[in-house]
Amino acid sequence: MNTIIDQTHQGHTWPLAHAVPDPDSAHNVVLNINGQEIHLKIEPWVSLLDALREYVGLTGTKKGCDHGQCGACTVLIDGKRINSCLTLAVMKQGCQITTIEGLSKGDELHPVQAAFVEHDAYQCGYCTPGQICSAVGLINEGKATTRDEISELMSGNICRCGAYPHILDAIEQVKGAGSHE
Repeated sequence: MNTIIDQTHQGHTWPLAHAVPDPDSAHNVVLNINGQEIHLKIEPWVSLLDALREYVGLTGTKKGCDHGQCGACTVLIDGKRINSCLTLAVMKQGCQITTIEGLSKGDELHPVQAAFVEHDAYQCGYCTPGQICSAVGLINEGKATTRDEISELMSGNICRCGAYPHILDAIEQVKGAGSHE
């Protein structure tokens, strides 16, 4: 018998997008998402991307290619960027998962978010959450020191609208400003 499981997040109940085909295949998983402990019952093959979007209701992280080629699904795991479509949710228990929704502090944008707005570093906006999370991770890594290095290390995030110069401007601004947690 197929059943729909409801999950609770920040006082909201989000209906799942699908049913669990076999109750014996689902696992209890506890994920720390944006500083909150979230309890889920999911199949072991559910990607982190699908868990975030379909089970938790955090739709800021986008599904682009679902093959790790576009970067639209980029989130931070313990401060490092990953493609959430390429990792299983059950593998991220005990990790700090940060999505685009978790970067801001209340009404105050994260410095990278604010720089993207200031530099018009988006057009259609579909890739923007992944671009921003990737930029935060890139800055956390501390490897890129030149514009060319930033460009190379951001190459896993595709912007079909071509906002790359403005994206690089935004990242350079934040890198030059210092603290960016």
